[in-house]
Amino acid sequence: MSDPKDNSNRLADFLPYQLSITSNAVSSVIAGRYRARFGLKVPEWRVMAVLGDIGAVTQRHLTEATLMDKVAVNRACKVLEERGLVERRPNARDGRSHLLDLTSEGKAVHAEVMPLTRESESEIFGALDPEQREQLRALLLQVFNHAKSIRPASH
Repeated sequence: MSDPKDNSNRLADFLPYQLSITSNAVSSVIAGRYRARFGLKVPEWRVMAVLGDIGAVTQRHLTEATLMDKVAVNRACKVLEERGLVERRPNARDGRSHLLDLTSEGKAVHAEVMPLTRESESEIFGALDPEQREQLRALLLQVFNHAKSIRPASH
């Protein structure tokens, strides 16, 4: 039987949980702002942001770049296509896949959302001084790269 006074097994003290809820809280603030103004959900904006950064890619590449599940990426792409923000065209390199890219309307929305997200980022991370923000970025990147190098346990 575990000691009820022992806090080492509390979920609130589990670093992955703290990362997750912090990420959700930050995303919620930012997403609430672009959802209200542009009607975009988090997965849809993530797809648009990747396409805005790197241009036309396959849906598989979007899944890898966003670390979202295939179903969520597929759903986001369909919504964005229906809204005329993303277009799908044949992939000359691989006839089995298509390339997705922002339409001119998608590029215009992306150009409006980016300053809004940067402004929100500044507001949220205003609790940290510039040096602390850079330390946090470096630490998160270090943990991210290390986590990618660890193989998941096989079942």
